[in-house]
Amino acid sequence: MQKHIAVLPGDGIGPEVTEQALEVLKAVEQAFGHQFSYTHALVGAAAIDATGNPFPPETEQACREADAILFGAIGHPKYDNDPKAKVRPEQGLLAMRRKLGLFANLRPVQSYPALSDMSPLKNDRLEGVDLVVFRELTGGIYFGEPRGRSENGESAFDTCLYSKAEIERIAKLAFEAAQRRRKKLTLVDKANVLATSRLWRETVKAMAPAYPDVTLDFMFVDNAAMKLIQQPAYFDVIVTENMFGDILTDEASVITGSLGMLPSASVGDQVALFEPIHGSYPEAAGQSRANPMAAILSAAMLLEYAFGMAEESQAINQAVEQVLAEGFLTEDLNRTNPQTTQAVGSRIAALVKESVAAKN
Repeated sequence: MQKHIAVLPGDGIGPEVTEQALEVLKAVEQAFGHQFSYTHALVGAAAIDATGNPFPPETEQACREADAILFGAIGHPKYDNDPKAKVRPEQGLLAMRRKLGLFANLRPVQSYPALSDMSPLKNDRLEGVDLVVFRELTGGIYFGEPRGRSENGESAFDTCLYSKAEIERIAKLAFEAAQRRRKKLTLVDKANVLATSRLWRETVKAMAPAYPDVTLDFMFVDNAAMKLIQQPAYFDVIVTENMFGDILTDEASVITGSLGMLPSASVGDQVALFEPIHGSYPEAAGQSRANPMAAILSAAMLLEYAFGMAEESQAINQAVEQVLAEGFLTEDLNRTNPQTTQAVGSRIAALVKESVAAKN
């Protein structure tokens, strides 16, 4: 199969971890007989430095022409620490979401036995955790109008707005994901208080008969926040609105025990973007000590969600689990005998090729 990928390394450790994700993708090419082509483009601080624009037209064009986007990280201290900066790297990410119509953010969370002692949760609560959150990304209170402050500055207001169409398009993705997984979907809302949540509940409930194999349940956001800590294995697929999803995905991110293990995807009607959830971590840039596994797992998501390559994605996931079991890890996960970013990436790439060769 031939596919084209836009590669946006970004800032800080972004280029380093993206390089390792590409090495693993090239291992997949060799092992499974695929052909991937790549176009590299600038985004974030790197793009500002070169063009003055954090998401220049050339990058937008590269994204639109690709079958999928692999993204690293955005952010640099020279902009973060300058309150007078008129253009900031993060504006590139917002522009990318808006212009490419990336309306759904997917964050899988699973527990790894090798990392159980690093999680703040007790080991018995981590067993069997394997969930994915579908967060609506372009609507809700973050984007609603009107918003502002009163003339005297003593009060402020924001508007939370959703349409039925916005809810239906992300709920469809969530239902379909549940069909491929354990066939359970939880809508998280606040329907006892909010009119928008009642619209979410009515809309998703009306869609349920089209997915008879999926069990749908409903949970208020405060209860969901507690259950993510008390019984995270209860969840399979969660779908929710923008602000609730923002908060819950950050809460869920601590379950694994390391931000360096968490991939994500942002999906639109035409193209999807895949990225690690960690930031640019500029303090570690260029030192080959960043954990590349979130970027590598993002590449695995890209293969499954964008290209329909479930077997290839699973080969990467299994290689990551083997590396974890071996303790062949960067310093965030192995303080006593840390490996370099490149060494971990190369080990995972080699395991992918070895596993496929063994089957053949």
